[in-house]
Amino acid sequence: MKFLEQLRNEGRGQDLEAIINHIPYAKFLGLQVEQQGNEVITVLPFQDHLVGNTTLPAIHGGAVGAMLEMTALLQLLYDTQCQGLPKTIDVSIDYLRSARGTTTYGRAIVTRRGRRIANVRSELWQEQRDKPVAACHGHFLLKPATS
Repeated sequence: MKFLEQLRNEGRGQDLEAIINHIPYAKFLGLQVEQQGNEVITVLPFQDHLVGNTTLPAIHGGAVGAMLEMTALLQLLYDTQCQGLPKTIDVSIDYLRSARGTTTYGRAIVTRRGRRIANVRSELWQEQRDKPVAACHGHFLLKPATS
C-alpha cells in the first residue's frame, strides 16, 4: 500500500487518524482513534445508521465485527513497521452482550507476532471497560518492511 509508505516518508508512520481516513468503511462507520501510550483505542460514536436491531436498539453485528477487526489492524500497524495493511487470515468473534445505542470503545493486544503472521486479540466495551460487549481473536498476514 503506497499510502503507508508515503506516511512513513513524511514521518507520520503512526498517524492512525490519517490511516482511518484512508479506509472507506472506517469512514462510513465514523470510527475514530485515540492513543494512550502504546495502546490504540478505537471509538465508535453511536449513529442511527449503525442499528441492526431497532427494538433494543442494538448496533449491527457486522459493524461490531468490523470494529473489532479494524481495532486489531490498527494496533498491528502501530506496533510494527509493516509496508502494507496486514491481511486478515481469519477471525473468531464472540458476541458477549448487545452493543446498545451508545459510544463503543475498542482495544487490541498483539499476543504473538512473527515475521509473517501475527495473532491479535481485540475487545469492545461501552460504559465499563471490564464488561466487554464483544471480543475477537484473529490471525493476520504481515507484509514485512523492506530495509
